[in-house]
Amino acid sequence: MTKINIKYLAEKLKMAPSTVSRALNDSYEISEATKAKVMALAKELNYQPNPYARSLRAHKSRTIGVIIPERINNFFAQVIDGIEEITQQYGYHLLVYNSHEDVEQEKKIISYLLGGRVDAIVMSVSSQTSSTEHLEQVQKQGIPIIFFDRIAQDMPTTKFITNDYQSGFDATRHLIKNGCRKIYFLLLSKEITIGKERLRGYLDAIKGSDLPFKEEWVIQCSQDEKQNMELFKSFLYPMDRPDGILSSVEKLAITAYHAIKQTRLSIPKDIKLITFSNMKIADLLNPPLTTISQPAHEIGRQCAKLLMNNLTKTKQIPIEDKVITIPSVLQIRSSSEP
Repeated sequence: MTKINIKYLAEKLKMAPSTVSRALNDSYEISEATKAKVMALAKELNYQPNPYARSLRAHKSRTIGVIIPERINNFFAQVIDGIEEITQQYGYHLLVYNSHEDVEQEKKIISYLLGGRVDAIVMSVSSQTSSTEHLEQVQKQGIPIIFFDRIAQDMPTTKFITNDYQSGFDATRHLIKNGCRKIYFLLLSKEITIGKERLRGYLDAIKGSDLPFKEEWVIQCSQDEKQNMELFKSFLYPMDRPDGILSSVEKLAITAYHAIKQTRLSIPKDIKLITFSNMKIADLLNPPLTTISQPAHEIGRQCAKLLMNNLTKTKQIPIEDKVITIPSVLQIRSSSEP
């Protein structure tokens, strides 16, 4: 049985193997008519490229490293799905690492990936990441790196975010409109960009109202669920408890949801609750939870498209230093309604 390879296709088409190879790789040097001829015969003969041989020739691993700060958040799972949807079309695979919100673990992962195991890195930084020195090493070695959600603002590369400030502002205004007079903001970290922007939106909405804001309305939480549960109960039991809560991340909202139930308070009668979350079962909770839903899957797709254009095209498309914003959606459900 004849082995269908580039040399065989070239003989059939009476072309040079290099021409066939460039046509299969969508090179700008090859005319559209020639590309069409090559692709038609390749499809007819069911030509399957050898990805291993190709990666050796190109000195590429055909692997993308993805670093996320936690797995429990539905947002990151949906981003990974979006990345994979695109990269699989180009024969690229993902290596997914979890920093567990630990900057030292994040540094170890970066160090491991710098050994040439990946062609590019897509990441969302940990809540402890304040310095970008370890991330700058990636670019120094010529490896493309882009960020999403929690970004390294000073790194000269493309960052994909959503409209965190406006979402925080709109969610707070929604609670005020529905009668809340004492709104707490649950914060995981002031270091990461999303925390800063969501808090800024909340503060501006409060300042634009007639509410008697106090600094203790901003609740600094930890990574420990049990500690957060006790913290939440401590401000839920007193009579001067909050009547509204905006959570900056999903896992804090889930803990708050349980804490409110355990203190025998009622959502939304006693306390109204909103969270940033991509939780698919939010509408199945009792009561259904109002969420600020981020375009996670689309963010993943856009990250992957950018990298594939940079890594797979003969005429390489550079990665620009810019921030791309894809808006979130406030999905109003019973937990924040009158």
